[in-house]
Amino acid sequence: MSGNSQPRLREIMVSGVWTNNVTFVQILGLCPLMAITTTATNGLGLGLMTAMVLACSNFLVSALRKVTPSQIRIPVYISIIASLVTILDLTMNAWMHDLHKVMGLFIPLIVANCALLGRAEAFAAHNRIFPAALDGLATGLGFTLGLTSVGAMREILGSGTLFSGAALLLGPHFHFLELHLLPGYRGFLLMLLPPGGFVVMGMLLSGIRLVKRLTSRARAAQPSREPAGGCH
Repeated sequence: MSGNSQPRLREIMVSGVWTNNVTFVQILGLCPLMAITTTATNGLGLGLMTAMVLACSNFLVSALRKVTPSQIRIPVYISIIASLVTILDLTMNAWMHDLHKVMGLFIPLIVANCALLGRAEAFAAHNRIFPAALDGLATGLGFTLGLTSVGAMREILGSGTLFSGAALLLGPHFHFLELHLLPGYRGFLLMLLPPGGFVVMGMLLSGIRLVKRLTSRARAAQPSREPAGGCH
């Protein structure tokens, strides 16, 4: 049985992080993507918070799926998600106040992220606890990848730095992550504004689709050579 479950769990992870990525495939969560990703650190922070809420909400939705009436399931899911986000918001305000001030309004707005309700309805409500929690974690990590990637490009092009303020998010031991890649660079203000987020998002989507197209062509060309070699 363990042999049958392993590919399934691996498929859940790969789907959430890459093949069904919230940011680059489903194009969800654009509001925090454009507003908060002025630095890679901000994107990483909000992404990890969202991943935490996703994993916990999927866990609870799956655990309660057999006792949740189908007629009121959506309000129940929203209540679970809102409760978890409120706990996270209050905890950060108490123990990570400086980071809480940076994230500001976008921590409570995690509730409005379509990915949380979507995964609760599409996956957690129909699967066991561990796969549901893993799906939430994988989806959250995929969202973190998207936020951090967009934030890194915007930060480099906008101010010439990378992971500015990482010590604030991860602690003083991670101060080495704060890099100044372009000394003397005055920055490109557009990249730090919401329109810059759309520009960077378009560039990343184009690059990802180009890579996928090239890899698919390479895979399609490979089998065609084998029969030709066999005939000779």
